[in-house]
Amino acid sequence: MFPNFSNLGHPPFPSTHQQQSNLSNILPINIPPTLFSHQQTVVPPLNFRTAVALLSGNLAATPIVTSTATLQPMTYGNVSPVSTSGALKSFQGRKRQNEQSVSYNVKRQRIDSQNSDTTVVNQGVPLAEERRHSFPGPISIQSPPFLARDSPALARCVPPLRDTLFPDPAEARLPLAKDELSQQVLELFQACRQQASDLDRKELCRTELQREIQLIFPQSRLYLVGSSLNGFGTRSSDGDLCLVVKEEPVNQKTEARRILSLVQKLFSTKLSSYIERPQLIRAKVPIVKFRDKVSYVEFDLNVNNVVGIRNTFLLRTYAFIENRVRPLVLVIKKWASFHEINDASRGTLSSYSLVLMVLHYLQTLPEPILPSLQKNYPECFDPTMQLHLVHQAPCTIPPYISKNGSSLGDLLIGFFKYYATEFDWSHQMISVREAKAIPRPDGIEWRNKFICVEEPFDGTNTARAVHEKQKFDMIRGEFAQAWRVLRDKKDLKCILPLRVEELKR
Repeated sequence: MFPNFSNLGHPPFPSTHQQQSNLSNILPINIPPTLFSHQQTVVPPLNFRTAVALLSGNLAATPIVTSTATLQPMTYGNVSPVSTSGALKSFQGRKRQNEQSVSYNVKRQRIDSQNSDTTVVNQGVPLAEERRHSFPGPISIQSPPFLARDSPALARCVPPLRDTLFPDPAEARLPLAKDELSQQVLELFQACRQQASDLDRKELCRTELQREIQLIFPQSRLYLVGSSLNGFGTRSSDGDLCLVVKEEPVNQKTEARRILSLVQKLFSTKLSSYIERPQLIRAKVPIVKFRDKVSYVEFDLNVNNVVGIRNTFLLRTYAFIENRVRPLVLVIKKWASFHEINDASRGTLSSYSLVLMVLHYLQTLPEPILPSLQKNYPECFDPTMQLHLVHQAPCTIPPYISKNGSSLGDLLIGFFKYYATEFDWSHQMISVREAKAIPRPDGIEWRNKFICVEEPFDGTNTARAVHEKQKFDMIRGEFAQAWRVLRDKKDLKCILPLRVEELKR
């Protein structure tokens, strides 16, 4: 199903105890010899004192790189891994465009990514040599290059962006629209879906930030996750980043906050020319929110929330095994945002919960349009799988051929009807993992909750933000109203009365 998947770099942290998985029998790892460079790096033991010294510019006792060979730039064939044309050729020494010269629409779109004494530092997804730059700032040390001590070291690199994009979205065919409502859904999807240029800009920012963060946390890797990669992104989608600092879990209340406070300080001091409004949000999973001044993208950065890496590729597989999934999800996300029920920070549904609700609906039709991928391909979505294999797994999964020929318009109406009249909110939990509605567990996570949506990997409730009855009643009311209007009018504009130009934002 997923082409162009032969040359792979692999992400972080060679495991102390190699995971045993059936996946190794079906996924040969082909590593081009051009990806290797024989350069060793000596790094002092990582601790917060060292990190603070780096941020303050006191580097006297902190050796960073000892080079024994010339860096061999890593490329994807003859193609630069990230498009940096136009105003985004580099972050180095380039003044930001006068904001007044940027069109209103462009601004609104926001161009919607074990400590040891001796270790190997790899630069994830390096740019071609002539395009490699760093953020300006007092730290004038060459960023750690892509290195290798032996073949397992390659497993410590974030996979090249082009190799994680299975399949190429340009090759994905869209369904035919034989009625007016289905045509409206397709037109909205084509106008609002994330473009390759949008993703390239996010990836450029991710690459540059990783290079700078590795000066503080040399063994870390920065992943682009969420809607930017899972196939359900729009032009206005924010960028979600996961900073993986070690293979073990990180205490989110203490250790993650300390790490993020250092990242926030880095952003507000050394990188202030290109990063604005860095803010530490002390949530259950704390994040640093910031805005990239070059691409106008808003980012959320967390630490070691690795379930986000796993579910990114699970959702991407669902997005592309059936060609009706992405248009349906995007329209429902736009509808929920317009009706103000798509904001977990305000007690309504997160975009992730909405996507899981759509997938669940498509799994529970009398003639399902989607299967349970975790049941059908357990070796591909093993929750204990090493991170450097996660992005490879779905390449072995073929398209799902459903006997259900429903149009996009009929599926949209059916989605609203299901949650307005059929789903039992009081007693059932939405489970994509099981491909059905299941009885609510009796744990504290689920007790007295208005909406229960199971996270496919860690089993938590992704809809826990809906904790007020008033907000729950509003959400149910919007589902019921949308179902009645679409059933009678069969006109998308009746529930989403905005021009395409406005919806793009």
